[in-house]
Amino acid sequence: MANFKLTEEQEAMQKLAHEFAEREVRPVAAELDEKGAVPWDIYKKAAEVGLTNYAYPEEYGGGGVEDPLVNCLVFEELAWGCAGVATSIGATSLAATPIMIAGTDEQKKRYISRFCDTRETKLGALCLTEPEAGSDASSISTTAKREGDYYILNGRKCFISNGGIADVHIVFATVDKKKRLRGITVFIVDGKPGGFSMGKHEDKMGIRASHTAEVIFDDVKVPVEDRLSTEGTGFLIYMETLDHSRPMIGAIAVGVARAALEHAVKYSLERVQFGQTISRHQAIAFKIADLAMQVEAARLLVWKAAWLHGEGLPMTKASSMAKCFAGDTAMRVTTEALQILGGYGYMRDYPMEKLMRDAKIMQIYEGTNEIQRLVMSREIFLSMRRGGTL
Repeated sequence: MANFKLTEEQEAMQKLAHEFAEREVRPVAAELDEKGAVPWDIYKKAAEVGLTNYAYPEEYGGGGVEDPLVNCLVFEELAWGCAGVATSIGATSLAATPIMIAGTDEQKKRYISRFCDTRETKLGALCLTEPEAGSDASSISTTAKREGDYYILNGRKCFISNGGIADVHIVFATVDKKKRLRGITVFIVDGKPGGFSMGKHEDKMGIRASHTAEVIFDDVKVPVEDRLSTEGTGFLIYMETLDHSRPMIGAIAVGVARAALEHAVKYSLERVQFGQTISRHQAIAFKIADLAMQVEAARLLVWKAAWLHGEGLPMTKASSMAKCFAGDTAMRVTTEALQILGGYGYMRDYPMEKLMRDAKIMQIYEGTNEIQRLVMSREIFLSMRRGGTL
């Protein structure tokens, strides 16, 4: 039987993240958004309280809280504070995932331990998207040519979270373009080797506290021992990475939607029109009820995907459902919540317009919601062909 009661550990991590977001993130969220600034101070403080290393094994210096649901609880709270900050911290987690999935013990000791070091901030970045290869990973043109004990990387990645400022970049490149998906291979680029550079820094509509930039590889030498798994396994590693990361993105979307809903409820309880608070007008009250249902449904989908992950069960369909529904919910809730605030919601004096701008990316990154529907439909058809049920 399903059990929705959180454990003491889960509640403790949720509380820790909420208090951190309330104390350290929300007070500076508007300033970070306006400046598009990298929140280095927040990274440092998050590391000090254990919010950057809790999910990694203790043997690498982590907190040993290897519970996917805890990850979702934490990132919902961080996004409640600021989606840009949550995305920025989450980008390192995303980069670490392929290493945890396919890395050797030596690779994990070398790189995961860096992300766990609370004495200094170490960021990661996952580099897949290219100017001509977004949803279609088979179109990757960044190449990796083996020369003795090294691979030589050439190409350009775009829209990379933490791109260029990260200490470790996880790069997907092809060893043979003719092989398409079967040629994709994953490499760990350590530091800033010769030929590595940051290109255009993107000036984004939302999640502006998250650094996004191009990353350029011009004859970058990567030792063979920094290849993840074998040649040609990159696409499988990437798909498994997305299965693991999409519930986290769903949780970030839930955090944004929840923040917007809370602002709308508070405003409706204070705003007086026609002699009473607008919360007493049925049009507003019913809208609030609908939005609350959508936030709750999105959270439950996220929790189910996280539970499946924790149990080691197939989660591809659930992961895509969680990300897609939560992303759509964030956009819908922020739009309707802003409507409740009326003209005030449109002004930067209130946080609603930022929340609405932040929400849009939830339908785009980690695979667009159109791609999520493609993944879901394939899983549904495959299940039925095998004699399963819906």
